[in-house]
Amino acid sequence: MTALDLSSPVAVVGTGTMGQGIAQVALVAGHSVRLYDAVPGRAREAADTIGARLDRLVEKGRVSAADRDAARTRLLPAEQLTDLADCTLVIEAVLEELAVKQELFRALEDIVGEDCLLATNTSSLSVTAVAGALRNPGRFVGLHFFNPAPLLPLVEVVSGFATDVSSATRAYETARAWGKTPVACADTPGFIVNRIARPFYAEAFAVHEAQGAEPATIDAVLRECGGFKMGAFELTDLIGQDVNESVTHSVWRAFFQDVRFTPSLAQQRLVESGRLGRKSGQGWYDYTDGAERDEPHTAERAQPPAYVVVEGDLGPAAELLALIREAGIPVREEEEDHGTRLVMPSGGQLALADGQTSVEFRDVVYFDLALDYRRATRVALSASQDTSQQTLGEAVGLFQALGKDVSVIGDVPGMIVARTVARIVDLAHDAVAKGVATEEDIDTAMRLGVNYPLGPFEWSRRLGRNWAYALLDDLHMRDPSGRYAPSLALYRHAYASDKREGSTS
Repeated sequence: MTALDLSSPVAVVGTGTMGQGIAQVALVAGHSVRLYDAVPGRAREAADTIGARLDRLVEKGRVSAADRDAARTRLLPAEQLTDLADCTLVIEAVLEELAVKQELFRALEDIVGEDCLLATNTSSLSVTAVAGALRNPGRFVGLHFFNPAPLLPLVEVVSGFATDVSSATRAYETARAWGKTPVACADTPGFIVNRIARPFYAEAFAVHEAQGAEPATIDAVLRECGGFKMGAFELTDLIGQDVNESVTHSVWRAFFQDVRFTPSLAQQRLVESGRLGRKSGQGWYDYTDGAERDEPHTAERAQPPAYVVVEGDLGPAAELLALIREAGIPVREEEEDHGTRLVMPSGGQLALADGQTSVEFRDVVYFDLALDYRRATRVALSASQDTSQQTLGEAVGLFQALGKDVSVIGDVPGMIVARTVARIVDLAHDAVAKGVATEEDIDTAMRLGVNYPLGPFEWSRRLGRNWAYALLDDLHMRDPSGRYAPSLALYRHAYASDKREGSTS
């Protein structure tokens, strides 16, 4: 099954931001596009707005004047649904209410031809449920574009329980012909991106709720250490706290209140107070005129240790050894299997975040996972009230000697980046095991849909096959609510790796 021919008219129902964006994508690809909105006059207004956007593309040299003029002639506002009768694809972007969408598609089914593909752009509702109102649900598919649709490349092509393979394939190939990067997925709550991205927000909020660190510090660590483009607090302020919380609640309810998707009470309080982010002037941060910018905690200058002793294998943090040597700090290596740790002259230890807490040990400072320790500009350290100030000072001074800003947070198991990445990896493995999508499509979706520096399986390969399982298992022992319990899929992945490597543990 191939993409729709460019001679085939496409219709978009709903002319809000998403509807306009999708219409523009189809229009620029070469299709005739019909715009319909239930509110009289809205379709004409949307057509004028899209025309103005095409003018700006001409000014920027991205579209020729001739192509702009041709596109305008192909853009037709529709006054009634029956004007869509000859369309071969109808995409809706109306109110996110099941009954509204079902009523729309029931009406369309009596209007369009039997070969017309019907699609929903829903981000939170079940594609299967929307299609359940149709006589022929086999031609119904989810086409989830990301906002702004003309700019963001990802499209999740969602097959409902009754979607025909031919319909899904046709939708997939059409999205690709429109210059998008489609990924195929089954109809599951949140699809790919909104399902697997939940821990990025949830773990940041959990660290804050546990008084481990303030939003500005957590955001800085996620950006400057984890390599994410934005931190969770600033990103949700940009998205809108009400919108982000609504998606979280939707996924949580759809998974029968699975504890892994539990919403944040702190975010709920933010929404209840009307602090919705940038659009309201205040969210996690204050955006009013003259407001001071919140700064992350950055430790004062400290003396680096005279030397460090490496015990065992530093694993994902192995590149630190080269950086320490380059900074002129002697490194002594001992062949002992003590895990990922450095020993300071004081006798205190510095260990990579592993899901345990500092208070459990005599004198241990944890450091967070980094995307790239050489390029990271900030590293987080975690210590308990019992950690000696000398050991903490040596740890701070060590990373400062490597050219890093240092943020000291509370005694948070798994810290910030490490627990976030581990949970994302876990949900990704679980999704593959349950037939939601392939590893390749999940990595593509997370890189393009939410701009992650690496896809979950790219992280997993880089960190080692049992790294995420071991960290989550330790976290689960300290928080047995089930939130951090590794999935069976991740357990099988780690255990199979151990077996292949000859482990008898």
